[in-house]
Amino acid sequence: MGEFDNTDRGASRLYRNRAPLAGGVLAVVVLLVAVLVLASCGDGRPAFWRRGGQNEAALSCPRPASVTGSEFNAQETGLRHLRRAAFRGDVFAQLELGSRYAATRATDKNIEDPIESSVWYAMALANAQGYAPVNGVERKGSGLFGGGGLRSLSKYDDCRAFERHRAYQVLDRQLSRMSRQEQEAVRDRVIYILSTQDADGYRTLARLHDGLYGPFGEPEDNREAREAFGRASENNGIGQKRRRGGYWAAVNLFQRNDVDAYLYNYLAVQTGDVGAYVLMKDFERSSPGRAQYSGFVEAKARQWTPPFEFYPLEAPASGVPFSDESRPRGDAYEYALSRMQGELPFVHVGRALRYLGVTPEAATAPDQLSRQQIEAFEAMIGHATESRLSAVERVRAIQLAAVNGSSEAQLVLAVMYAEGIGLPADYARAFKWFEEAARQGSPEAKFAMSTYFALGVAGVADQDKADAVAYRIESALSGFGPSASRLQALLAQVSRAQQRR
Repeated sequence: MGEFDNTDRGASRLYRNRAPLAGGVLAVVVLLVAVLVLASCGDGRPAFWRRGGQNEAALSCPRPASVTGSEFNAQETGLRHLRRAAFRGDVFAQLELGSRYAATRATDKNIEDPIESSVWYAMALANAQGYAPVNGVERKGSGLFGGGGLRSLSKYDDCRAFERHRAYQVLDRQLSRMSRQEQEAVRDRVIYILSTQDADGYRTLARLHDGLYGPFGEPEDNREAREAFGRASENNGIGQKRRRGGYWAAVNLFQRNDVDAYLYNYLAVQTGDVGAYVLMKDFERSSPGRAQYSGFVEAKARQWTPPFEFYPLEAPASGVPFSDESRPRGDAYEYALSRMQGELPFVHVGRALRYLGVTPEAATAPDQLSRQQIEAFEAMIGHATESRLSAVERVRAIQLAAVNGSSEAQLVLAVMYAEGIGLPADYARAFKWFEEAARQGSPEAKFAMSTYFALGVAGVADQDKADAVAYRIESALSGFGPSASRLQALLAQVSRAQQRR
C-alpha cells in the first residue's frame, strides 16, 4: 500500500512538474517570435531575403506587363521607352535597364553591356525614389520593444529595399571586373545624365561626393548604405554576429571630397533654384573649413563642362544604339532652340550631315533631305524615326560631327555656345570648341581664340596679350581677312605696354 502510494505520488509530482515546463517552453517560443517580429521592423531586421530564403520574383517590386513582357521582335522600341523614362528619373525604369544590359534574360544577350548596365544601376541607387520613405509609421519607445525610427507600413518600402540590395550586389560585381578606364566611363556617363537634370541632378552629384552621405547620396544610416560600407551585421547561425564585407567597388565609384561636393552644390545654385541655395549654405555650415573653398569653387565652376556633348552613341553587337533621351529643360534652353530656325543657316546642319556620311552633298534647306536620309540619321542617334528633323536633332547633327572631328562643325558649335543659339550660352564650352577647331587649323577659330585672350573671359581664359598676338598672327597667315587690322592694334598695345615699363 505504501509502495503504491509512493509510486502514485511520484507520477503526480512528475505530471505537476511537466505542466510548468511546457508552459515555460511555450512562453519562450512566443517571446522569440515576438522579438523576431519586432526586430523585423527595425533597421537591423534579420532580412531573410538576404540569405536567399525566398523567390526573387516575390521579393522584387512588381513591373507592368509592357516592361516585363517579351520584346524579342521589338527590343529597340522597348529600350527606347525605358531610356526615356530613366532619363526622367523613373527608378524602376533605371533598374530595368540595368537588368536588361546585364542580360539577365536570355533574350537580352545580344545587348549585353556591363558598362551600360552599371550606369543604370548606379543611377537607380542615387535616385531618391528608391530610398525615400513612402509608407511608414513612427515606432514609440526604446529598448527591446521599441527602438524608435520608422516602421514599414506596407510592402512597398520592403521591395524597394530588396531592389537596392540586389542593385548594390550586381553593380559591385560588375565594377570589380572592370579596368580603371571602364570604371571611369561608368562615372562619366552618370555625371552626364545627372548634369542634364538641372538643379536636382547637380544636388545628387553633390551628395555622391559628400562624405556625410551614403555611397550613392542616400542617408548614411540607410540599411543598404550601411551594408555597402560593411557596417551592417548578420547572424552567423550560432547566435553570434559577423560583419558583412561591404561592396567596395561600388562604394569607391565616386571619390568623396569637399571641393567636388561644393562644386556641384554651386552649379545647382547657378540654375536659379532657390532650394539649392539653401542646401549650399547648409553644406558650408555642416563642417568646419568648408566655406573656405568658396572662391576656388566659383572659379572652377566657370570652367566646368559635362564629360560629353551628348550621351555616347556606342552600341553593343545588336546594333541598337544608346539613345540620349535628355530633353530641353527650362526657358533658356527653349529660347536657344527657338533661335535655330531663323539665326543658324541650315547649310551648317547640311554640312554636318555630309561629314557624317548621311548625304553625298551638303543640303542648304530641310526639303532637300530625303525621308530615308532623315530616318538614317535618326536611327544613327537612337531616336524614333519621325521622318523630320526636329530642332534638337539639328543640334545633335552639328554636335556629332564636331565630336567626330569636323573642324567646321566644331567652329559652328563654338559660335552656338557663345551666342546661345540652339544651346544655352556657355563660354567655357564655347572656348573648348574654339580651341579644338583652332588645333585643327581653322583660321576663324584662331581669330576667336585671339579675341578671348585679348579681352579675357573671367574663369575661362585669362587676359594674355602674348597668346592673343600669337593666335592673331596664325589667323592672318592662314588668310583670315579681319586679322590684319586687328593684329596691328594688338601689336601697338603690346609695344606701348613695354614702353611704360
